[in-house]
Order: sequence, then structure tokens, then C-alpha cells
Amino acid sequence: MKRIAFARIAQETNALSPVPTVMKDFETAHYFEGDKLLEIATKGPEVAGFFKRAELGGFIQAVTERKAEIEPVPLLSAWASSGGPLSKECFETLEGRLLEQVRAAGKIDALYFCLHGAMGAIGIADPESRLLRSVRGVLGGVPIVVSHDLHGNVTRARIDACDALVAYQTNPHRDHAKIGKKAGAIAIGTVLGEIKPTMAWRTLPMILGGGRTIDFLAPMRAVFRRMHKAEKAGDVLAASSLMCHPWNDDPALGWSTVTVTNNDHATAERLAEELAEMCWERRHEQPPTFPDATEAIARARKASVRRKLGCVTMADASDVVTAGAPGDSTHLLRALLSEATGLLTYAAVRDPHAIETLWSHAAGDRVALSIGGTLDPARSTPLPVSGELVSKHDRHGFGRTAVLAVEHMRIVITEGPSMVMRPSFYSEVGLSLWKADIVMVKNFFPFLMFFLPYNRKTIFVRTHGTTDFDAAFQLRFDGPMHPRDPVADWHERDRLRRGLVAPAHPSPSAGAPAHA
Repeated sequence: MKRIAFARIAQETNALSPVPTVMKDFETAHYFEGDKLLEIATKGPEVAGFFKRAELGGFIQAVTERKAEIEPVPLLSAWASSGGPLSKECFETLEGRLLEQVRAAGKIDALYFCLHGAMGAIGIADPESRLLRSVRGVLGGVPIVVSHDLHGNVTRARIDACDALVAYQTNPHRDHAKIGKKAGAIAIGTVLGEIKPTMAWRTLPMILGGGRTIDFLAPMRAVFRRMHKAEKAGDVLAASSLMCHPWNDDPALGWSTVTVTNNDHATAERLAEELAEMCWERRHEQPPTFPDATEAIARARKASVRRKLGCVTMADASDVVTAGAPGDSTHLLRALLSEATGLLTYAAVRDPHAIETLWSHAAGDRVALSIGGTLDPARSTPLPVSGELVSKHDRHGFGRTAVLAVEHMRIVITEGPSMVMRPSFYSEVGLSLWKADIVMVKNFFPFLMFFLPYNRKTIFVRTHGTTDFDAAFQLRFDGPMHPRDPVADWHERDRLRRGLVAPAHPSPSAGAPAHA
């Protein structure tokens, strides 16, 4: 029997958020070790409230198919909502616990490690590569296979520290378990001597492009089809195109391609180059321009027939919690309160201070207080409101939650991240989606799947916040970055980043690091 360990440490960091991610954020969202981790990966739900089966469940499925030869060894799984960079203490605690589990596990023949790929930590450069190096320091030369979200950022240190790297092939993401199974199969084949994983990769000085970046829509559809075709033909074990998280502050940020073959370096290099060229060709197709709040509300008001058949889903694109925004913006809230009169509107905001005030009241009480604008006061200001406290709840992942009826609005105030991605965010506190005219979400992609039964019109709204696409332009990069700067060709920076040529001199591009 070969013993393959598995672990997860995953969080997507928005370097522009002033709210650090701490251990409590992991421990209250998803944190498991040892036998309990094996149980949830085997039986589910793997991530309560989100996924019955995700990457680790997919890995267990791969192991189950070879159960006579492979023993799964659970280490730890820690996941937190997208947010600000991890505090140094938080990162070092996770690192220490992981290494403690590795040392206690006994002989390990391989490791599957589920990482997001876009995690940041205060004062620590490229923290996910550091985790891999730390584990490698204990395990030695055993195979390490890594999986990433397709918004991960691939670095030379990351590639050097693992034997294979695979990423999601869907956006909105819906192949978590499939990717875990693929990573597991590579780890199993490697440790049994059936394959010899060989990687190639390319990196592009580009943080935005590909239009809406949906995998089944143009212009990115052809890229994903090429990856699938190569895997189906058996040319590669895994092909990945990672579109990066543009609010991550690694100087070498950018899109990347990674290919894994069975001891076929030439094919891996050729396909990585081809995919990179395909992505670069799509660099000028930028994300769509979003209307401001006033125009968005006017569009929703005009959609009277659609509102009778369901609701208008309004995405606060400047305060997307699932992309790391604090979730306390009041710009859209303020506009909805003053301009959406007569339209039953569900909205959300994160405000731990307001929760403290509301928790001393009973349902039915009339209250007057200010909400929002406390976590990131540089980008929005508190909104004074007066209304009726409808209900109070203590919810996994969201913390203490209060529903406040303010005129035509039902505002869900959370203590923890206001991660509005699924209809259950509202339905679990007694708000019927069928009754609403407008429903606010704080998500870019997955809500499109989850709200499908109710959603009759989608409107993305730009106000002002950490997930504005051009907000990332203030970050410091290792040179010119498309689309902020003119970049004629990607090959020179790619060779520099991959260590194929020595840099002439360090020349960080304009901007400043978001945190020390």
C-alpha cells in the first residue's frame, strides 16, 4: 500500500482590502483535521452550505478506484471566504499546523495539496509557494501534486516546488471534484510508477482580457476546448489556463498556462506555448462596462414583466465579497433606498458594529442606526436608516445575522462576510425570492447558476470599491502590465519570470504595494 496524504489551505486574497483574514475566519468557515477530514471528504458535505463534494472529495474518489493499492492520509483542510491578506500570525499558524500533521502522519509516499493559488499574507511574499517549500522540507523528494482555482497566479517558485499543477477548467467554477480527481489520478500514477509527470508553463504580463472569461462563451470558449481536446486525445495529463485574480499583489501577477504530460517535455512545451498565444490574442477583449447605480435601477424598473415572473438580480460589482471585498459598501444600498421606491428589494451589508447594536433588540422593535461603511471607510460612509427588526439568526459562515425592514427594502446585515452567492442567503432568513423585485448579490460568476430559477434579468453595477477592475492598476508589478500599460509582446517577460534569462535591473512598474 502506498500512502498519499491530502490537505487544503485555500483563500483568495484581495490585496486592496484593509480587513485582514485571521484564524477565526478559517475556523468558523471550514477547518478540519485527521479522521474528521477523511469523513467529510468521503461522505460530505465537504464545504457546508456550498459543496457536497469538492476537490478533496474528488481526490478520495480517485483513491477509492485504486483502494487495493492506495491509502488516503488526511492532514488538514482550512478554507476561508475571499478577503484581505492573511495576518502573519494566521499564516504561520496554518503553516505550523500543517507541518505538525505531516510529521505526525508517518511515512508518506505522495501529497495532494489543494491551494487556491491567489492567497496573500502580510509581510510574506508568495505564501503558497512557501507552504509547498515547507512541506517539501519535511517530505523530501516525494511527489507533490497541486490544484488551483483558475484565478490562481502561477510563479516560478510554485512550479519549482511541485511535480504537477492542475487548475479548474470552468468559469463559473463547477468542476471542483473533477479537478481533485484528476490531481489524485496523477499522484497515484506517479507514486505507483505508471507515469512520470513533466510540466511546462508560460506567464503573461496581463491581468485583464478574455471578455467575460466564461468558459463556454466566446472569446474564451476556444481556449477551453483546446485544453479539453488535448486531454481527451491523451496528449497531456492536464492542461490549464489560469486567468489570475487581478487584485493579488504579487509583482509577477498575470495569466498563465500550465501543461502536464507523461514524460513528454516537447509536447508539454508546445501546448503551453500554444495556449499562451491563444490567451494573448484575447487580451484586447476587456470585461464589459457596467452602469452606475442610477442607470441600473432605472433598467430594473423598466423590466416590469420580468419582475412579475421572477426577480432582477443586481450584482454589486464594486463590492464583490467572493473576490475579497469587505462587503460593507453603502453606495448601492444608498441608491436603492432613495431611487428604487415601490420595488421590494433584498440587499446585504456586513457590519459587526451594527450587529452588536441590533442584538440587544427583539424582533418587531423599531430601531434607528447607521449601517455599513465601517470596515473600509475610505471607500464608503455609514448609511443612517430607521426600520423594523424582522428577525435575528446565528448562521454558519455568516455569523450573527439580522434582517431589517427599511421602507421597501429588506436589508440582511451580517457579522461575518456577506457572501451573497446563493438564494439560500436570503431564503434561510425567511425572505422569499419569488416576492422580490430586486435582489442584490455580491458575486461575479457562480450566482448566475444558483439564481437561475428566479433570475429574469441580470444587472452588474459599478459604484466604487476594491473589486473595480481598474482598482488593481494601483498595484506594483515587475514591469508594464496589460491593459494598464502598453505591452507589445509577452515573450521577454515570460522568459524573465521563468528564469531563462537574467534581469537587466529591477524595475517595478508604477503603483505601490497594497500591504507591507
